[in-house]
Amino acid sequence: MLERLNQALDHLEARLDGEVDMAEVARIAAVSEYHFRRLFAALAGMPLPLYVRRRRMTLAGAEVLAGEQTLLDIAMRYGYGSGEAFARAFKSVHGVGPGEARRTGAVLTAQPRMSFRVVVEGSTTMRYRIVEKEAFRFLGRKARVPLVHEGLNEAAAAHVKSLDRGTVVRMKELADGEPAGVLSAAVYLGDSREEGTEADYWVGVVTGPGAVAHDLDTLDVPAGTWAVFDSSGPYPSALQDLWRDVFTQWFPSNLYTTRPGPELLLTRPVETGAETDSQLWIPVERTVGGAGGG
Repeated sequence: MLERLNQALDHLEARLDGEVDMAEVARIAAVSEYHFRRLFAALAGMPLPLYVRRRRMTLAGAEVLAGEQTLLDIAMRYGYGSGEAFARAFKSVHGVGPGEARRTGAVLTAQPRMSFRVVVEGSTTMRYRIVEKEAFRFLGRKARVPLVHEGLNEAAAAHVKSLDRGTVVRMKELADGEPAGVLSAAVYLGDSREEGTEADYWVGVVTGPGAVAHDLDTLDVPAGTWAVFDSSGPYPSALQDLWRDVFTQWFPSNLYTTRPGPELLLTRPVETGAETDSQLWIPVERTVGGAGGG
């Protein structure tokens, strides 16, 4: 998969001065556009549109400083319909406008071209299984929280603490499916997995598709395949390391890709610094022509 990802990046690079068809880029990588965007964000640490903009502005910056073309010609070459739009994008990356950069010979910011490789250290064993799951309903309470890559997510912790005992008991009574018990679910609102971007954070239970609880929020989840990962270690660092390893090591090495859906997490106990057993459920699908990785 890594070879295909790098071929897709080569294709993207060759089209930075024109229209970039992300569906075609994903096709070269032999994955869905949804998975390509998610995998890129996890591997690169930035969303794909931001990388494209930074690369375009890196190339455009060199042409601005060279002084051989008008600023409008450069803007048009890199897909901007007006000098004003180009100037805004240029300044968002370089901190100065293109006109000022040309006049003063300003120091600009360069986004290096990316390629991906997996570094295998041999110290991590990932325990996983593949589960085919029927449609289900997730009943609980949700809150909008920022993503936190390391350390405690204060907003998520505050949401958990806001649940009164009666609500938790009510959830447990409704639980009817795997993973069992009260758990969390993360629904991402876009392609970015950057620190601080927002997601819907749910606390609730898996139930049958017809379950009803008017006092709880409802999330309907269609039938599909899930990759289930087991982990043990100090909370929350072990879990954050697991999520990173799934996207940077497991997906590039297995014949599965992500698909839209919530990521489910069951942890026992949930105490900062405590040794915690965790189970992470990620919605997946086999790559086209793949024989499966389970």
